[in-house]
Amino acid sequence: MDGLGPPSAALAAVLPDPASKGVLDKVRVLDMSRLVAGNMLSLQLADFGADVIKVESPKAGDTLRHWKEALEHGGGLDAWWRTYARNKRSLAIELRDAGARSALRTLLESAHVLIESFRPGTLEAMGFSPEDLHMLNPRLVIVRISGWGQTGPYKNLPGFGSLVEGFSGYAHKHMAPEGVPQLPNMALADMIAGLTGAFATLAALREVEVNGGAGQVVDLSLLEPMLAVMGTDVSVYAATGEKKDPARKIASPRNAYRCKDGRWVALSGSTDVMARRVMEAIGRPELADDPRFSTNEARLENDAELDGMIADAVKEMSQDECLALFRRKGVTLGPVYDAPQLLADQHVVRRQCYIALDSDDGAVVMHNVTPRLSRTPGAIRRPAPGLGQHTGELLREAGVDEAEIQAMRARGAIR
Repeated sequence: MDGLGPPSAALAAVLPDPASKGVLDKVRVLDMSRLVAGNMLSLQLADFGADVIKVESPKAGDTLRHWKEALEHGGGLDAWWRTYARNKRSLAIELRDAGARSALRTLLESAHVLIESFRPGTLEAMGFSPEDLHMLNPRLVIVRISGWGQTGPYKNLPGFGSLVEGFSGYAHKHMAPEGVPQLPNMALADMIAGLTGAFATLAALREVEVNGGAGQVVDLSLLEPMLAVMGTDVSVYAATGEKKDPARKIASPRNAYRCKDGRWVALSGSTDVMARRVMEAIGRPELADDPRFSTNEARLENDAELDGMIADAVKEMSQDECLALFRRKGVTLGPVYDAPQLLADQHVVRRQCYIALDSDDGAVVMHNVTPRLSRTPGAIRRPAPGLGQHTGELLREAGVDEAEIQAMRARGAIR
């Protein structure tokens, strides 16, 4: 990777394929959300063929448009928007304008899904309460994203992902050695909520399309999907009254270890068989029969000693030497990568985990469509839209006449 500017020449260059059809073809989604969770949710649907319409403010658009990475020679790379808004169309419409709201209502009559992330009660104040929407379109699935949910004492509190990552126990569970809670350096709660929301949306659509049921509201908080992936700490406390030490591992041996070339490897020996292989790889096969290390429970009690022996062995090897040895012994150990190493890895390149999506604005490297379906795979049909790029097109599809479109544009109700 040294000397190669992004996108890497090793990555597959992909052009959008407007003619491709996905398994969700003909599913229409109106996405009124902002930032990460809603865009992650609608991305999953869009990648598999849904017609996702981003409903945005004509003045500034989705806030995600403005999350840019500073470039060395000036300017900013809007990689967030170009990745998580791919396969979508943009409708820039001023919802404070009565005519614009009427046009949106017309679009909602034929929609299958509405996604919103306003503070609870805002949708109702705009005249789009779930009750009104279901009178307009009884089959509509309404996904309501918020920090804390549509009910409960905290429903009106600000609900950014960082607050949820602290509240959920994540930051405490990932305490730094000096005792400082650690927030993830990524939009973790939003991403997990987006993936959870995509599943919930498809479940609600199945109720309508397969079971003949009616539309419903999906109450998607950022909090509860985080709680679902946090493991059993709360269960253990409820049963025993004991809080787990944040530094205590779930299995031993398990850690990241520094090699002599400064690179790192990650190891997980969570079964007794695997732990035995680790001990053989570091030249200490007799440890497998030592009562202090023969079971996971015993290893956890004596983890510091075992961890130190592994660290001492690994630091004598380069990363390549370590990988070769431990893989030869059948140990579940792998490299710890940064971005350049990840993009250069032969497995990532061969499977096209990342692609360079080309467009009129140039190529941007982004993750490929995931997961992989054998018969009806997803595809990238269009790059992320410009603000209001499809407004006229969508309003004409909704039956709005040209004179009204021009009138709305003249008064700033659309872009």
